[in-house]
Amino acid sequence: MSAVKKSLLVEQLRKNQMVELLSKGKRVDGRGLSDYRNIKIELNIIEKANGSAKVSIGNSQVVAGVKIATGAPFPDTPDKGLLIVNAEVLPLASPYAEPGPPDEHTIELARVVDRGIRESQMINLSKLVLIEGQKVYAVFVDVSVLDVDGNLFDATSYAAVASLATAKMPELDVKGESTGQKIPLPIAGLPISVTQAKIGDILIIDPTSEEEAVMDARITFTTDQEGNICAVQKGLSGTLSFEQVLISAETAQVKGNEIRALLKKAIENG
Repeated sequence: MSAVKKSLLVEQLRKNQMVELLSKGKRVDGRGLSDYRNIKIELNIIEKANGSAKVSIGNSQVVAGVKIATGAPFPDTPDKGLLIVNAEVLPLASPYAEPGPPDEHTIELARVVDRGIRESQMINLSKLVLIEGQKVYAVFVDVSVLDVDGNLFDATSYAAVASLATAKMPELDVKGESTGQKIPLPIAGLPISVTQAKIGDILIIDPTSEEEAVMDARITFTTDQEGNICAVQKGLSGTLSFEQVLISAETAQVKGNEIRALLKKAIENG
């Protein structure tokens, strides 16, 4: 038997064992199907950043830093400030991570987080305009994955949202000169993403790397402050039935409220 066939066989056996366990409502790490691992949020960990946060979900760890500058608006949105999210997986974060430009998975990670923040209208970009069509605030969110153990979408999203919610920007007058004061970003709410994986025909929340290795499909819903769904990302080739999509959406709303309360508490105590 070739090494490739042997590897595929081992993976299928692992998946069969996991599906059997999940059918009994259990997971390898002892959690229920709709349970998150422990979530830890640390704020203001980067002294020179305008805002920063470190988020751990189980053993997955992500750090986000916010840098606020000024620049020209995009030509098609002259009446809005800029928001740009970048992500990188550090080489030491995973045996599979390599130095160099971000791969397609890292690019997807940044885009999903960016879309969740943007579509939820967490930041009122209209209030970041200094001179319409000429000068606006530019908000850069740089995210670094320190340790990979599954569900990077949620860990990265929470770190980015926490760092933005606590960020301070220099107050500028209409000429773009500093007043010497620092003010918070115009935050309108806290978007929360909830990622679920489908293994066999069973949906689970917050998959670990081991569970992601055998999942058939992945879906991430982001909800806003009122619980409205504002962004969705489906991954992998597996399918989800209409009923499964509805269940996933409802679960995202419930869990989103729980995690939003956790994030609010961290911000208030931070």
